[in-house]
Amino acid sequence: MFAFRQNCHGFNTLEPEMIPIKLNRENVSIAIIWLFHLSGIMGILYGNSEWFISATPLNLSINFILLLINCNGHKWFFPLVILGFFTGMITEIMGVQWGWIFGDYQYGNALGYKVLGVPLLIGVNWALLTTITGAIAQQFYQNIFMRIIVGVGLMIFLDLLIEPIAPVLDFWAFDGGEAPLQNYIGWVVVALFLQSTFHYLKVSVEGWFPHQLYLLQIIFFAVLLIKQTTIGI
Repeated sequence: MFAFRQNCHGFNTLEPEMIPIKLNRENVSIAIIWLFHLSGIMGILYGNSEWFISATPLNLSINFILLLINCNGHKWFFPLVILGFFTGMITEIMGVQWGWIFGDYQYGNALGYKVLGVPLLIGVNWALLTTITGAIAQQFYQNIFMRIIVGVGLMIFLDLLIEPIAPVLDFWAFDGGEAPLQNYIGWVVVALFLQSTFHYLKVSVEGWFPHQLYLLQIIFFAVLLIKQTTIGI
């Protein structure tokens, strides 16, 4: 921001005006996720990459807790989070156990404790990703159809970014190596259901925390993908 001020000669000059940053819950939460993601990027790039990758469950858990703290103002928020968690877990279990929905794949050990072969944090991630992408879409579009399409698109884009490096990070691996077309079709179907529910219930999420978290996810995995394709992780 800039403001006109009168100097010692009586002339008005345009000078930068400092805007104080409020030390509120949202800003502190945003600072925390930036700190953790940037530390993770620097650690994986220049430090002990295995240790920082092993800290993924901690980072994801902190992201989720901060999301619950900052975005819980709507009556349907927690029911939607629960729906996202169980939808994610059930569909992923169907994939791991029988190859339905997403194809044939298995989870590694990097994401922590598993139920029927699926880490609990995967359910958490489905709930988190549904919320932040739905929140972004609702703040840019009024039309519910556009909100759903944009929300689904944001979810798929992040999956496209993660898929090539997921096996390297010991997140998950598909039989045969690369993720099949079935995986992305499955993502569209599940994401469409979750985004439709989010916007049909008119879940209102205010503030910039979801935007910052999604941006950091993109930056984090984009940097890792670049490193993997150049010098390896």
